Amino acid sequence: MNTRRWDKRFLSTTRGRIVDLLRRRQSTVDELAQTLGLTDNAVRAHLATLERDGLVERKGVRRGPSKPAYAYDLTGETEQLFSRAYAPILDALLAELLERDGPEAVDALLQIVGKRLAQPAATDGNIEARLAQGAQVLNDLGGLAEPEVNGATLCIRGYSCPLASVSARYPSICLAAASLLSEVVGIPLHEQCERGESPHCYFAGVRPPEVSATKSS
Repeated sequence: MNTRRWDKRFLSTTRGRIVDLLRRRQSTVDELAQTLGLTDNAVRAHLATLERDGLVERKGVRRGPSKPAYAYDLTGETEQLFSRAYAPILDALLAELLERDGPEAVDALLQIVGKRLAQPAATDGNIEARLAQGAQVLNDLGGLAEPEVNGATLCIRGYSCPLASVSARYPSICLAAASLLSEVVGIPLHEQCERGESPHCYFAGVRPPEVSATKSS
């Protein structure tokens, strides 16, 4: 989805206008209602939906003329939805590293980065459970991935790419993801990603001979 188009469409709605106001400063229900020309109850209904979706949260209490009122603010995740800085900065960083250190050094660095990213990830359970955890790690980064078990072949198939804008120019960025997933799953996973108009992540590995498939009960 085009992020700018999504921003415009969302920000043109009442909830989007509330989010836009909260990007500027924390506000109470009464302050939002006055600015938007809505009733307090209408604003509360929109805030309840935004809270449920994890976009807005209560941040402290303000003294009012009659009784204290909650102040609302955006969650950290909401601000990240609007940021477009990550991809161009990463793109420029990779370009500089490649020019200065060469592709082999950059590939090695990206694999180290992947291992570092894997450190907080849980790696419990059998290999099928860890494969599912690996797919969830990609989803947490903004992808859409599912685990697949095809006999001795273990795969994580993505239906999108969270780094599409960068991987098109620098395919080696996928090495970081492969290194990350290999750490989580516990076996080497190699990237076989599709690159083009609709990039898709794909990481595959072979089940070790000593690890038997989970038997259904």
